[in-house]
Amino acid sequence: MIVVTAPTGQIGRLTLERLLAADAAVRVIVRDPARLPAATRERVQVVQGTHGDPEVVNEAVAGADALFWLVPADPRSPSVEEAFVGFSRPASQAVKDQGVKRVVNVSALGRGTPVADRAGFVTASLAVDDLFASTGVSLRALAMPSFMENLLRQTELIRTEGLFTMPVSGSLKAPTCAVADIAAVAAGLLLDDTWTGVGEVPVLGPEDLSFDEMARIMSDELQRPIRFQPVSPAEVKDRMMEFGMSEPMAQAYVDMAVAKDAGLDNGVTRTPEGSTPTSFRQWCQDVLRPAVLG
Repeated sequence: MIVVTAPTGQIGRLTLERLLAADAAVRVIVRDPARLPAATRERVQVVQGTHGDPEVVNEAVAGADALFWLVPADPRSPSVEEAFVGFSRPASQAVKDQGVKRVVNVSALGRGTPVADRAGFVTASLAVDDLFASTGVSLRALAMPSFMENLLRQTELIRTEGLFTMPVSGSLKAPTCAVADIAAVAAGLLLDDTWTGVGEVPVLGPEDLSFDEMARIMSDELQRPIRFQPVSPAEVKDRMMEFGMSEPMAQAYVDMAVAKDAGLDNGVTRTPEGSTPTSFRQWCQDVLRPAVLG
């Protein structure tokens, strides 16, 4: 039995699809079961609620072999530690109490880098890895860079102004990955009952690119000029707070961006095992172009 959290989100949905395609026995934790496709609901066990709730997560992992863990960080949380570690603490206890053998956690790159302890969301993600590891469960932390799909938040800006922005340099080369590849790696680990111990699994995409290089690829694929414009962390923080994010969470986001600009995502040596197949150009063709051009 494999328990999947956040099954209606981008990563969870695709991971669940892969598990069901492999005829795995799956139990999901979901706030609103109606958000699951009807065909999916028929093939999974459903535990309704939030996976931050001790009663819900204990019910879900009872008798389970593996847990796919993804923190849906509350943007209004009073602290980034509470949003990640506090949210995950009931699950870590449930895993220990119920004898779950393996956990796959959606985490981040950066462990061992000089900025890992001041990287906001990433620092908190690494602390969640440590929390699960402390229970004695076998753990694989998916060590991820930024997702290509993050650009979809700027679809309207790309469409109307030929522009996308980030609070980082345009020239720094770094890995980036597609959500579909994350799901493929996650599902592979969840279906494999042979691994033990604690380790990280980098998910790096096939190449390192700068945002300036990404803008040129986007221009090619959208057949219109697209440029990247760096913005200040302070500007991003103010904008996020205008949209309702708490001050501590907005600060944690910009701390992550500043750390990425300082090389947070460049601390892992690329290997064939850590490189995933979807190129940024392919992602633009398959995902970005339909989103922007309709």
